[in-house]
Amino acid sequence: MRRTGARGVLLGSCLAAVVGAAAPGTAYAVDNLPPKQPRVVDLQTNFKPCATGDEPTWTGQPPVLTALLADPAEDDRIGYPERLTGEFEIWWTDAAGVEQRRTLTTNPQYTDQVHRVTVPSDIPADTAISWRVRANDATVSGAWSSDSPGAACRFAYDNESPTAPVVSSPEYPQETFRVGGVGVYGSFTMDSASPDVVEYQYGFIGGPYDTVRPAEPGGPATIRFVPLSSAPQRLTVQARDRSGRMSPPTNYTFYPNAASAPASQWKLADPAGSTTAAAETGKPAGAGSGVTFGGPVPSGTSLGTGATLDGSSHAYLSTGSPAVDAAKTFAVGAWVRPAETGRPMTVASQDATGTAAYALGLDTPAAGPARWSFTVGDAKIEGGAPETGEWAYLLGLYDTETGYAQLFVNGHEVGSKAKATPTASDGAFQIGRILSKTGYKHRWNGALGDVRVYDRLVVPAEVSELARRKPKLLGHWSFTTEADGSTPEQNGGAPLKLAPGATIYRNTNGDCIPDIDPECTYQRPPLVGEGNLRLDGDTGYAATDGPIVDTGDSFTIGVHVRIADEDATRPMTVLSQAGEHTDAFKLRYEPATHAWQLIVPQRDEAGAPEKVVSRIEMPSGSNGWGTHLAVVYDDATDTLKLYADGYTGEGATTHLPNGWKSTGALTVGRGRTADGWGEYLKGDVDEIQAYEGALKDIDVNGLGGETDPCLCMG
Repeated sequence: MRRTGARGVLLGSCLAAVVGAAAPGTAYAVDNLPPKQPRVVDLQTNFKPCATGDEPTWTGQPPVLTALLADPAEDDRIGYPERLTGEFEIWWTDAAGVEQRRTLTTNPQYTDQVHRVTVPSDIPADTAISWRVRANDATVSGAWSSDSPGAACRFAYDNESPTAPVVSSPEYPQETFRVGGVGVYGSFTMDSASPDVVEYQYGFIGGPYDTVRPAEPGGPATIRFVPLSSAPQRLTVQARDRSGRMSPPTNYTFYPNAASAPASQWKLADPAGSTTAAAETGKPAGAGSGVTFGGPVPSGTSLGTGATLDGSSHAYLSTGSPAVDAAKTFAVGAWVRPAETGRPMTVASQDATGTAAYALGLDTPAAGPARWSFTVGDAKIEGGAPETGEWAYLLGLYDTETGYAQLFVNGHEVGSKAKATPTASDGAFQIGRILSKTGYKHRWNGALGDVRVYDRLVVPAEVSELARRKPKLLGHWSFTTEADGSTPEQNGGAPLKLAPGATIYRNTNGDCIPDIDPECTYQRPPLVGEGNLRLDGDTGYAATDGPIVDTGDSFTIGVHVRIADEDATRPMTVLSQAGEHTDAFKLRYEPATHAWQLIVPQRDEAGAPEKVVSRIEMPSGSNGWGTHLAVVYDDATDTLKLYADGYTGEGATTHLPNGWKSTGALTVGRGRTADGWGEYLKGDVDEIQAYEGALKDIDVNGLGGETDPCLCMG
């Protein structure tokens, strides 16, 4: 409040004297205004908003009280704002019913600054304590924050941490071996004896890490978890009470079973002429007359033979009973190779009333090309690009825990997962057709193999493994020997014939040392092992009699190459495989961009559009000993990659949806140009390895040696 009386008289006489001497335009404060009343919204208890109601702010340690204090803008003395101190007052009623009060002050600060004090540690625990604050400008104090229209803040101090929670699970008892299983959900209940627990923090090895709140303070909380592997699992849980104090951790260890076999499985590897598909698990499936056993299967798998369905009304297999409870978590998968893609076709389904509870197959949307599809109830997921005559592994998954349905093609999720409501089903499982109100339709035309239905979650590692096709070595040339104008393939396969200007280079000087032996001249050792192919850049090349890799399907080819930096003055091709009119792929060095390039024409036509990817490297390699290059085409994902010394990247990867099959030879050291053969390589080439199938990144790193890598199947 303003001062009156003598203070007012004094201010009046001083004002008259000062005004008489002041320069024109200068203004001064005529009185001292009290600081502003602190607003409740500008107050915090341990950095939480001020609690003014019945429930105080609980804190696990003596709290820090915070307030924003300010002086009126008019209260400015010749441009120098006043400095304010904060006066904090706390009070409570002790066990004897006597009110206790404490006052805490802050150091002076300019207006509009935050003031903080820490409450002493001797305050009582579990007691509601009120506090308020006001500002003082060394002359007058402002109103308390608790004065109307404000209110006092309240907190309570908790000096005890909650007790460690007890964890239990009916599906996965603690320290029990081989329970539950991979892909099988279990319930885990955590319960602390402390009555003020409001949250449990938990984490499994490898995740997830999350929190869960009980229905009421002090109560238990339950989470659901599914093991993704059979490795020992550990759940760590801590309880947090309302004050934020944490309990000691509880570690809960359990040991899941390995993944269980499918609930139903038909390899479809029955002898030709069979009328029934034997079941590995579940019930046998009777086959219609449009089913032929003894058919093809995808290479690189453990399958022996499969079944071919002709798309007629007799092209089906049926169990006469459900394969799985479609209202619970399930998955259905199969190897498929469509003979056509212009109409909807069904791989597998399960009958409901006048419809299907779920269906896996191929769909032909009106607004686009064919897509793989998975339907659960009214939800449909579509994705991928079916190709006539091309194998794919399909897996549809429905998870009741999340409510989502998902579709995987060749081990990769496609489309967008969708919320699904299952349809009640006690009907028969069908292979090759789907039930509608008018009868069965969308019959499969093509090959099928290894149809599986699971009554659990199929985890990501399993999805990848089910779709895995192990690459097959087609040829390995190490360039250590030459006979009759050819260098052999390591395993007796197709040799590479050497043209004039192509030689096998071997270091014949042994271990001589030029500084000691005057007749010794230093020669660079071969790139790898005892020899490499040396090309003269004019006429030298090497070639097989025919194609080595099927460029219309997944393949991998690796090569070690070195071009002397001084020789890299023009484009040079290290590997190519010819079509009728152009190369199906050409791996070359382009000095204009200082990069290795992979060029893939999109059609077997001269001048066809090309896909080009590259990796920047010195022609002689990062250390002068050459570069290991690898080309990987994954037809399942339509991905083309170029690797240099085991590395690829965004600029070295592209989408190639329709690779075409070349018929020409694998050629080392030259490629097709507008004028015929050209881009002859001058340099050294070693360790060419060609595979059917797409190698994984980890396997690409293993290429380039005299021995072949042990391919990763995980």
